[in-house]
Amino acid sequence: MARGEIRFLLNDREIRLGSVGAGDTLLDHLRLDQRLRGTKEGCAEGDCGACTVLVGRLAGGTIRYETVNACIRLLASVDLCHVVTVEYLRGAEGALHPVQQAMVDHHGSQCGFCTPGVVMSLYALWMEHGCTSTEAVETALQGNLCRCTGYEPIIRAALAAGNIAPDGDPLMAERAQVLNRLGTMNDGARVMVSRDGSTAILPSTVADLALILDEYRHATIVAGSTDVGLWITKHMRDISPAIFIGHLEELKRISVEEGAVTLGAGVSYSDAASVIAKHFPHLSEFWNRIGGWQVRNMGTIGGNIANGSPIGDTPPALIALGAELTLRRIEGSRRIPLEDFFIDYGKQDRAPDEFVEAVHIPLPAAGTLHAAYKISKRRDEDISAVCAAFSVAVHDGRVSSARLAFGGMAATPKRAANAEAALTGQPWSEASVRAAMAALSDDFTPLSDWRASAEYRSRVAANLLLRFYLETTGTAPVRLSA
Repeated sequence: MARGEIRFLLNDREIRLGSVGAGDTLLDHLRLDQRLRGTKEGCAEGDCGACTVLVGRLAGGTIRYETVNACIRLLASVDLCHVVTVEYLRGAEGALHPVQQAMVDHHGSQCGFCTPGVVMSLYALWMEHGCTSTEAVETALQGNLCRCTGYEPIIRAALAAGNIAPDGDPLMAERAQVLNRLGTMNDGARVMVSRDGSTAILPSTVADLALILDEYRHATIVAGSTDVGLWITKHMRDISPAIFIGHLEELKRISVEEGAVTLGAGVSYSDAASVIAKHFPHLSEFWNRIGGWQVRNMGTIGGNIANGSPIGDTPPALIALGAELTLRRIEGSRRIPLEDFFIDYGKQDRAPDEFVEAVHIPLPAAGTLHAAYKISKRRDEDISAVCAAFSVAVHDGRVSSARLAFGGMAATPKRAANAEAALTGQPWSEASVRAAMAALSDDFTPLSDWRASAEYRSRVAANLLLRFYLETTGTAPVRLSA
């Protein structure tokens, strides 16, 4: 028996909606249906942050609030969540919230269009982590663009607000009550809602997901919607029927055992950040450049892989580490090397009734050198022109194995087989690396597009390999951010 409505809390009100289409966005619902117009539409693609709201989701017996882009967050996905908009912020006795007051005091707003989104990002940081450093504030603001202030007044406002403890904040004080209200809404049922023939389905479990996908084999699977949202807002695609999986806790499990880190396909970039930093420290800086904070809260590693984009950030890094995928369907599961999943542009080794269940990343072996680089026009919150990830095992001064993976250089994320062969068995030296650099021209014939020319991509790919050598041998005096 399926439930025919989505249920969520919007600020302090309970919302129940039966008429919901697969492509309905949270932003449109807030602005058009609820008349909550503090949340703005700027880019409609998750870049500018003007639409930032908080979504509180049940996690491990508590509720976790995260910033999201309402313009690409789909309405059906907020079932059993607490959506918080800028209108809900308040201080004591009707005063401005401390974050808002700090923005006033430090002149953090000029035209004001981006301000509600900026305030919500700073509010989330203030409430959950504290505005304790410039670095933390800058990271929280990666997904918020402001053309007026130059950010310095905003940063000063955030640091000033950080001196005020969040103990009396409504979302802190009311957390137990909100948790209880969400718990009473949760009946554990499959959810099916429709509007004008467009259908959204929320499985009750991963096993139920397999059953649904067996029936709806050409459905769109939606995890974080950081890509799918653009299919709707920019390409006007009909994604119905859509199967939403972002709520399935079974797909959000993280484990470290048998020499590997296993990430469920529903694990977000933010969820994975701590385990990545602990076990794969070379990816920490790289990881923080995947989208903005809102995108890292929404986007999932499984979704980044399953979409099969040649410029996805995580596949090159995971391929270099020798990651494997578990694919599941109603008949059972199979496990394949991640690099074999990508067949051609837009084509992956996944049957219509299969879904990505987990990714398994081997822990780094002793004597292996690792690095990952992202080259983009804008340092933060930008799509890659070239991604490169390297894993080279060196024993007694010679390369015993090499895995060199690139994104943006071919129709799929791909290893550089000829460059790897040029390195393997050779001394770990600049001469060997330059031979491998030359071999890259046999591995890739990149395309030119508005992000980069083919010549630029080829030059960058080769230079990143040289940079890797210089950094790992201590020849380069300073590691510069890509």
